[in-house]
Amino acid sequence: MGYTLKYYDLVLVGIIAPLGVGGAVGALTAVAMPVAIVALGAVSVGVMGHALFVNGPVDRPADLTQEVEDGPVKPEKIPLVE
Repeated sequence: MGYTLKYYDLVLVGIIAPLGVGGAVGALTAVAMPVAIVALGAVSVGVMGHALFVNGPVDRPADLTQEVEDGPVKPEKIPLVE
């Protein structure tokens, strides 16, 4: 079974790619580097905002109220990706 891309993998790409493109635009065009980085950095901030507030890492608000065990986690309870 191969690896499939998940939403948060795409979020990481959506954060890094605009900053790289901003650096390339600043280096290869007449647009000033700070302007290009700030403009495309705003895109990265938008992607982070979407990942945190619109499509958060929980399924529903009730998931936030579940108690967690205190103390070290046993190795057999750690989910492993195979």
